Amino acid sequence: MTLLIHSMAEFADLILSVLEKAGARRLAEIGAEFGGMSAILAAHAERHAGHLTSIDPAAKPEFAEWLAANPHVTHVAAPSLETIAGLREVDAWIVDGDHNYYTVRHELSAIAERCRGDGKPLLALLHDVAWPCARRDCYYAPDRIPQEWRHAHDWDGGVIPGEATLITGRGFRGLGQFAWALLEGGPANGVLTAVEDFITAEEAAGRASPSRRCPRCSGSASCSTQRLSGRPMSPLWWRPSMTTRCSPRWSATVSPITCA
Repeated sequence: MTLLIHSMAEFADLILSVLEKAGARRLAEIGAEFGGMSAILAAHAERHAGHLTSIDPAAKPEFAEWLAANPHVTHVAAPSLETIAGLREVDAWIVDGDHNYYTVRHELSAIAERCRGDGKPLLALLHDVAWPCARRDCYYAPDRIPQEWRHAHDWDGGVIPGEATLITGRGFRGLGQFAWALLEGGPANGVLTAVEDFITAEEAAGRASPSRRCPRCSGSASCSTQRLSGRPMSPLWWRPSMTTRCSPRWSATVSPITCA
């Protein structure tokens, strides 16, 4: 079995379970790449007479080929922060785009504003809330990040668990496809930091957004103000954890969640 530790499709069972319980039919996906998760979401939307909008300014050719055979899918070839406000009546947002603080923090704020405008509860499922992106920014297009939000970064260095600095020629690295922030940790750095700061801001404004995450090795998380199966989001019921092998050196313990 091939495990793509960077693919949100590895969490498909968890995500589909949440979508089913939420009755989510109209979906918005941020980040398509090759379309692996897109196909899973599109199948869910088709089963429920819904629709998938996939936002990706630089999707791969394989995605374009698949898209032509799926009329219930709309592709928006533009950055998420230019697109979210224009969408309407979205039941659930699947966020797996640019993995950095600025983008995710502003995506969540824009999604929350859009949901309030539509009178809908917020349901967002996010990837990359654990290592390596939890506390370190990753940039596919650093020129899109305002300078005051952009950390010093490098296209060649790699990351290794437990190492705050980049390692030249070793570790998980983008080989020119993406850049890492030079340092891990600190304010406004990483996806999980963005999620936490968003939740803190929502709570300060009196808008609670319960969340849970699946730890380690990219990871997945959900933020929601929605009731699933007619019951409040909290407390959450945790299904038994499962272990997936990520490398000979370490493994990821993934704890899928849903609501009883």
